[in-house]
Amino acid sequence: MIHNIEKIWFRNKGGLRPTISALLYCQLAYFGGAALILSLNPTFMIIGTLAMAHGMVIAAYLIHECGHNTLFKSPHHNAMLGKALNWLTGGCYGTYEDLRTKHMQHHVDNVDVTIFDYRSYLARHPTQCKLVQTLEWLYVPAVEFLMHGALILAPFLFKDKKDQRLRVITIIVVRFSLLLMVFFYSPAAYLCYLLAYTIFLTVLRFMDALQHNYGLTPASDHHIDLIKRRGDRDYEESHTFSNLISVNYPWLNLLTLNFGYHNAHHSKPTVPWHDLPKLHRARYGDQAGCVIPFRKQLSSFHKGRVARIFGDESEAEGNRFAQRLQNGSAIGASGVSFLTPL
Repeated sequence: MIHNIEKIWFRNKGGLRPTISALLYCQLAYFGGAALILSLNPTFMIIGTLAMAHGMVIAAYLIHECGHNTLFKSPHHNAMLGKALNWLTGGCYGTYEDLRTKHMQHHVDNVDVTIFDYRSYLARHPTQCKLVQTLEWLYVPAVEFLMHGALILAPFLFKDKKDQRLRVITIIVVRFSLLLMVFFYSPAAYLCYLLAYTIFLTVLRFMDALQHNYGLTPASDHHIDLIKRRGDRDYEESHTFSNLISVNYPWLNLLTLNFGYHNAHHSKPTVPWHDLPKLHRARYGDQAGCVIPFRKQLSSFHKGRVARIFGDESEAEGNRFAQRLQNGSAIGASGVSFLTPL
């Protein structure tokens, strides 16, 4: 019976158990974490905060899988799940359709395009810029909060998204009402949720920061990059890097649903998360050239946390970025999360 269910509903052979397991864990971690936070027991609140944060991480990477239609045979079922999970991540202010379109553009055009260039915004507003720099120095993912804020305001800022205004207003009323209820129940529980969300955004931006040296391109300049990069597999491969949590203990990479096997993912985006380690071994074997040692990731994340706000355009040239990765001084990118389709 299980085999029949897998054959009928799931896209890949052997996909039923890992998909259901990840979904169950995601729900248990998020809602179980919420229950522990609401218990107001200090020890349980700490455990619940970490559990909820990780539940959101797994939800985000399952949304990524849905975007690639790697879970179910039907794109409709992938979309349904992606939309539901996006409520857990707080990315539901943007539409799932926009999220998927933007992410496919990332794969096809080999570029990260944005209609909201936060760097230009900060350059024009020195006070806000100073605040963001201070928060980033303190390891607060201020740029990600800024992008999520822009996602909420997008229908009121950009003409091509104005048809989403009523939808966004409805979501604001629902989510902010729930948050207000939590605050009235316990300000401490509310702070735990904010901390869980901050940890969640930190994990996602840590994983995003060094996987590509495409740079962040304003939409007005996109046509230039399209001419250069669309469909260029050599360019894509040479500008993509794998940031594994561990090479020797592959099970640790499940903490981010194998998202660190990024070269393997870009070489064959239709391969599901649970098959990426096998694909990585088949394509790259023991070659370490595309894999960033975890200690170098930590070093780069720490050293470049403020400079990353504006990035370094020179890292897109030659092998400069790869050299910096190997000595732990790469700057990388900010504001490129697939959850903020701007």
